[in-house]
Amino acid sequence: MLRFFCFLNKFNNIFLDICCAKPIYMLVVNFDPFPMLFTERLMLRQISAADAPEIFALRCNKEAMQFIDRPMAESIADALQYIQKLIDSLQNNEGITWGICLKEDTALIGTIGLWRIDKANYRAEIGYMLHPLQHKKGYMQEAISATLDYGFITMRLHSVEANINTANEASKKILEKNNFVQEAFFKENYYYKGKFLDSHIYSLLTPLR
Repeated sequence: MLRFFCFLNKFNNIFLDICCAKPIYMLVVNFDPFPMLFTERLMLRQISAADAPEIFALRCNKEAMQFIDRPMAESIADALQYIQKLIDSLQNNEGITWGICLKEDTALIGTIGLWRIDKANYRAEIGYMLHPLQHKKGYMQEAISATLDYGFITMRLHSVEANINTANEASKKILEKNNFVQEAFFKENYYYKGKFLDSHIYSLLTPLR
């Protein structure tokens, strides 16, 4: 009888393990070691606390932050807090953000990342920003191409979305250049600084399907 109850208890534990386990079909993400990416002119590398001055210069710039709809950085401390959020997201495999640098200079000129990773649906959101002094040089196109390759080939994402301010024409153009299509328009779905703002959602399906 004792053996029978031990068997039932063992069977029950196995059953609970199976029921509570995450489905094996969910996307598995692991950013360790950090994946550096390279393009013809750029290096996309990990962001650290040492980049706080460049992050501050980027996120306190009115032109750079014009369509970000987030509070501008007011101090190095704000930049460090932002960097720590990126580090936490990376360590928890919830998202990855690269610092955009020129190959010949490791100083950060922008950022690009994949976050809000929906592992059940193999989907993530792309976001990016570049210092205005580096605009209209083709750098962001290189960074987006490399990031999408990583997302679709290495991460095995099925789709990538971009949530942009409806007035951000430059972002619309570069997304469309990369074959994104407008998937949705949300009317006044985002509250920021006393106003309800509209949003455009663009998306791209994997070319590997």
